[in-house]
Amino acid sequence: MSDAELVERARGGDRDAFGELVERHQQAVFRTALVALRSREEAEEVAQDAFVAAMERLDDFRGDASFKTWLLTIAWRKALDRRRRALQWFRRFVSRDEHESPEPVSLEPSHEEALVEAESRKTLRRLLHKLPAKYREPLLLSLTGDHTFEAIGALLGIPAGTAKWRAMEGRRLLRDKVRRTLTARLDDVR
Repeated sequence: MSDAELVERARGGDRDAFGELVERHQQAVFRTALVALRSREEAEEVAQDAFVAAMERLDDFRGDASFKTWLLTIAWRKALDRRRRALQWFRRFVSRDEHESPEPVSLEPSHEEALVEAESRKTLRRLLHKLPAKYREPLLLSLTGDHTFEAIGALLGIPAGTAKWRAMEGRRLLRDKVRRTLTARLDDVR
């Protein structure tokens, strides 16, 4: 079945059709976000956000370009927005003097950025392992990119749709935990 046919079925409420579109393009969307962000974790979040946005805006897809091109455009814009927000945050909280303009951002991470990234990964792993297993397992399996939701469902003994929902819910729960942790850390700094 072509992407155009799947889009039409998804517009009609067929969740499996949209799931098929996700499966077809998830690696390309991830790689697009990874190019912009250079962080697997960030790219995975942006890929998820891009699919959610595409699902919500499916009626806006006019077919002027291929569905894949439209989807990759959404992912690219979301990745660039995330990168801009990260740079703004970095400039605001790390610049030496609030009236001094920040130094140009290097493409290579500084020692401080590498430390922050290592600490962020450690925190993310800790928060991920605190998720209930019913959400953590489908999320981790889906993040490898090696398994379809049908395969994940078969591995876990649940329907593919349930595996997909649990992975998405696990991502949402994890994102909420990360936001709360960051907010608490920023409050401690202030």
